[in-house]
Amino acid sequence: MQKGFNNFLEKSGLNEIKLLLIVLAVLAGILIFISIADEVVEGETQHFDNYILKSLRMPGDVSQPAFPGWVTSAMEDITSLGSGTVIVLFTLIVTGYLLLQKNYYWLGLVIIATIGGALLVLGLKELIGRIRPTVVTHLIEEKSLSFPSGHSMMSAIVYLTQATLLTKIEKSRRAKIYIISVALLLTLLIGISRVYIGVHYPTDVLAGWVAGISWALLCWYAATLLERKS
Repeated sequence: MQKGFNNFLEKSGLNEIKLLLIVLAVLAGILIFISIADEVVEGETQHFDNYILKSLRMPGDVSQPAFPGWVTSAMEDITSLGSGTVIVLFTLIVTGYLLLQKNYYWLGLVIIATIGGALLVLGLKELIGRIRPTVVTHLIEEKSLSFPSGHSMMSAIVYLTQATLLTKIEKSRRAKIYIISVALLLTLLIGISRVYIGVHYPTDVLAGWVAGISWALLCWYAATLLERKS
């Protein structure tokens, strides 16, 4: 049944349309990222960014969050899900699984998406050169540059890429939707946590999301084409 449905998709050209939409989404993401970066460099977003950061702090005391302590603890835990340690560990686990399955196309996708994404983050940070927020006190220590948010970008890349791999294995449509939804939720929460703890401006996170999703889609597109040609 599933094979017949896939054959129908191939004959009807729906797969080609899907790939075209992915290309358009990547191009749109690139344009949105460039637009955000341009506004940031010109200082057009600074008032908005500062306002959001200050709104998350107690009036008159930018060192104290405006929310209960348990929210702060939760945000500090959530932000660690986008850390380099967790990202590397998660990637190694998935890499081991793909090696056992001898699924080398998707193994290449995971490696290129993760390593390439990390290098892209570093390059973009150096290119823009935006320093961390100073309008509020950081709840955790961070020393690298601010734009784009590395946690937001890498979580979008890694969690969405892994979610895509799982949807290749899972047959249930509802399960696929659930998997993608969880990946998106994790990415969303990690980005929000970066703003909450004061180490990123909202536009840093927004740019990280856009760049991360665009890179993940681009890698997925390349892996799909290689798999179809084999």
